[in-house]
Amino acid sequence: MRNWTHEVVRMTDIHKSFGSVHALKGVKLQVHAGEVHALVGENGAGKSTLIKTLMGVHQKDQGEIYIEGKEVTVQDPIHAGNLGLGCVYQDVTIARHLTVGENFFLGKLPKKKGLVDWDTVYRETGKTLDGLNIQVNPRAVVKNLSVAQQEMVVIAKTVHQDCKLVVFDEPTALLANEEVDELFKIIDTLKNKGIAVIYISHRLEEIFQICDTITVFKDGAWVNTVETAATDEDQLIAMMVGRTIEDMYSIEHCEPGEVVLDVKGLTRKGAFENINLTLHKSEVLGMFGLVGSGRTEIMRAVFGADSYEEGTIELFGKEVKITSPRDAIRLGIGLLPEDRKEQGLSLATSVKENINLATYDRIMDRGLINLRKESAVAKKYVKDLLIKTPSIEQKVKNLSGGNQQKVVIGKWLNRDSRIFIFDEPTVGIDVGAKREIFRLFEKILEAGNSIVLISSYLPEAMGISDRLVVIHEGKKMDTLMRDEFEEERILRLASGIKSLVEE
Repeated sequence: MRNWTHEVVRMTDIHKSFGSVHALKGVKLQVHAGEVHALVGENGAGKSTLIKTLMGVHQKDQGEIYIEGKEVTVQDPIHAGNLGLGCVYQDVTIARHLTVGENFFLGKLPKKKGLVDWDTVYRETGKTLDGLNIQVNPRAVVKNLSVAQQEMVVIAKTVHQDCKLVVFDEPTALLANEEVDELFKIIDTLKNKGIAVIYISHRLEEIFQICDTITVFKDGAWVNTVETAATDEDQLIAMMVGRTIEDMYSIEHCEPGEVVLDVKGLTRKGAFENINLTLHKSEVLGMFGLVGSGRTEIMRAVFGADSYEEGTIELFGKEVKITSPRDAIRLGIGLLPEDRKEQGLSLATSVKENINLATYDRIMDRGLINLRKESAVAKKYVKDLLIKTPSIEQKVKNLSGGNQQKVVIGKWLNRDSRIFIFDEPTVGIDVGAKREIFRLFEKILEAGNSIVLISSYLPEAMGISDRLVVIHEGKKMDTLMRDEFEEERILRLASGIKSLVEE
């Protein structure tokens, strides 16, 4: 390991149980000043439990926690903050009705002659924001900022509290690529300031881009701690789940049958132009392109979620007019959107209700829901799809990302969909859950259904697809067969280099 000079946090032999569940089994972690230290592992591996133990949300059953060499008992999150520990959670936690400055000084507004010293509030807030190169007005009301800006404000507020260590828990889940770049610049600034960083993410490419050290957890136990430069993605996945990357992004392919979807000349000005593509029975058609290429917009138009101005769509040999998602659903198309929480699920309702969401018309008796049928259907798909939930009454917001995605799949299987459009289906899902999702792909294909896979992760697109459509700035560059898949060629096409396009 690198010879770090200043230890900020050390956790040794940490145990934590919840009833009969032994969540942490003697794990250890050591993080140094100026180090970006990744925690990786499948859901349930113990990452979040360890962080909540460090932050005082949970109390350890056994073990020691040291802050800068001094053993401490972290009583609660406020105590953790006083010890110099901060955490930026995936869901932005901030008072949205207040200004940025008010959030920075919440509960400790400076006073001058008995009145709030607003000049100091906004001046000091501005200094911290400027120091991290965050372009946000200290006087702006938080609810008027973008999600990315809100997250940056949370980071800056944490730094403002003189943190020695900052934990980032899935910080890029809601950020666009350019916003991720800005986040990484901030993390680099923290590193240069000598602040220790713990970084938790399912996106392994991010781990290799910004982290110095990686600690792997599995089933609540410490597996290994390695320098990032001394390992690779394949080795990391093997440590986490015992599988190689080739095994991870591969499925059993079926023999494609007749054409089930034929799109001709689909055009919407400013988004995509003259798109022609076909999808066969029991086939996975990949859609690959760089961010902003138009992949999602094309398939949303096919689903009726967005309009198109020119072109035709044929389903199962018959031309159809799809003007709304209702039309597409009726015709046998299901869309699993990239933002499943906002567009694919009703988070505040139960697993049972979400699975039946597209099929309540089929379980109505004289205008009333047949509760017996509703429950029976939900139980069937929970069992068939191995959805991990305490019951069908569990609210979907309380499930893991992988299980939420299974609920969306169950919704469309319940509707007897024949064409599944998967838009970034494994974003925010751990490697074990990804494998389970791909096993569901196999079942969908074996049943004679078809899949359109939109993915920005090339190993996934190449491993899962039978054919791959490459999109650049709203135009189809080429359609490649599996034996033509070459990473360099695909990336050149996605970048708009036409010399490799076969005329």
